[in-house]
Parts: sequence; structure tokens; C-alpha cells
Amino acid sequence: MSIIAVFNQKGGVGKTTTALNLLAAIGQRKQRPLGIDLDPQCHLSHIFGLYPKTADDSVYSFFIRQRPLEEIAEITQSGVIVCPAHLELAKLDTLLGKGVNVVTRLRQSLHAMEAAPGPVIIDCCPLLNVLSLNAVFAADLVLVPVSADFLSLKGAEQVERALNALEPVFKRRLPRRYVLTRYDMRRRMSAAVEERMGESLRADEICVTRIRENVKLAESPSVGLDIFRHAPGSRGAHDYAALYDELLGAGLLH
Repeated sequence: MSIIAVFNQKGGVGKTTTALNLLAAIGQRKQRPLGIDLDPQCHLSHIFGLYPKTADDSVYSFFIRQRPLEEIAEITQSGVIVCPAHLELAKLDTLLGKGVNVVTRLRQSLHAMEAAPGPVIIDCCPLLNVLSLNAVFAADLVLVPVSADFLSLKGAEQVERALNALEPVFKRRLPRRYVLTRYDMRRRMSAAVEERMGESLRADEICVTRIRENVKLAESPSVGLDIFRHAPGSRGAHDYAALYDELLGAGLLH
């Protein structure tokens, strides 16, 4: 089992799109992944058609009542297992704080025997709070989508600094990969951001795969589908399949 936290400290960078389509790519390989939505905006949950009526039906109850994840998880129509989010997650920082026992709660649960049937993809909120810290502490890999704009890159650089600051706690360098999204080679901005990434981040931690700008990819969440079900022959499907293969080949996904 591998645990991947999809995180950037800026919204609108393709974070949920990446989580959604990695889950789908894993499912295409006949595995049953687990998606965990830790964003109070609940976008990933809603794409999968999950609208918990109460906070107790979401991962909120995992943190507040220590309800087992397997009780919260739902099998979606696409076959992916998802622990849905709820707006009440936004209150957790105030309610729980950031003590060690709090920020490691998800890690302890996922590393318990038989906690998850396959790879785990965690969709994080764009804040370094108790939710994203739980994801980072649980993760074997932090995957940082960087859309082809400088504010997105700035958010990624903030993630890099945060992960570096946590190294004394982990006693190792936490694996991370930066993936360029909404990439269009015809635009100067895409080339400029790509160049800046090479200057500010480690080359071996930047994905070779580029997620290209694609209409089908942009519209698929609005119809509640991953790109493989919505437009299997599109560039978006090709790119997310390539990202899956790259992470698998690097031993970061299993």
C-alpha cells in the first residue's frame, strides 16, 4: 500500500483533478484504491456523487469521534472507495489543535493492518492546517500539482519549505514530486514556470510528465466523471496514465 497526499498551498492548481484521475488510473489497473477527501470544499466527494447529510457521515467523525475509516468509506459508482468530506472539517483546527497525537491520527489508522485495500490518495485543502498535516504525516509521497502560473509555483515553493522544516521530525527527507499541470507549450508562461521550477526545486523531484491543458479534462469533473470514463482517448487521459506509470516506475506507487 502506498499513501499519496496531493497538496499545494494554493487552490485552483488541479489538485482535486489530479487526485481524481490518479484514483481512476489505479482503478484502471484492477486495483481498488481508497480516496480520502480532506478538503472542506468537498469537491472530490461531490464529483463521486457523495453528499454526506451530516458531518458524522464524513471524515469529520474520524477526527472528532475516532470513528474507523472503514465505517465512513463508501463504494462509488466508479468502484473507487471514498471517505467523503464535509464543510464542518473547517472547524477542526479550532477543535483539535496541532498536537502530535492529532496530526498523526490518520497515519496510525492507515498503517493499521488491513486499513485500506490498495493505494490511498488524499486530496488536501490548500492550507497548512491540521488536515493537511495529517495527510503529510501519513504520506509516503507528497504530490504537488503546479499549474502553469507563478502564484501556483509560489504555493509549491511554500510546500517545499514546509516539508524541509518537518525533516527533523521525520528524520529523513519526505519523498515529494512536483507535477506541472495546465501546461501549454504555446504559452510563454508555461515555459517560464517550467524554467523557474528547475531553478527553485530539485530536478529529480520534478515529474517528467506534464499534464497538458485540455478541454475534456477541464469539463470532466462537471459531469461527475474521471477523464478515463469521460474521454478515454483524450490528451488528459494519456497524461494521467503517463503520470501513473512514472510514479509506478519510480517505486512511489504500489
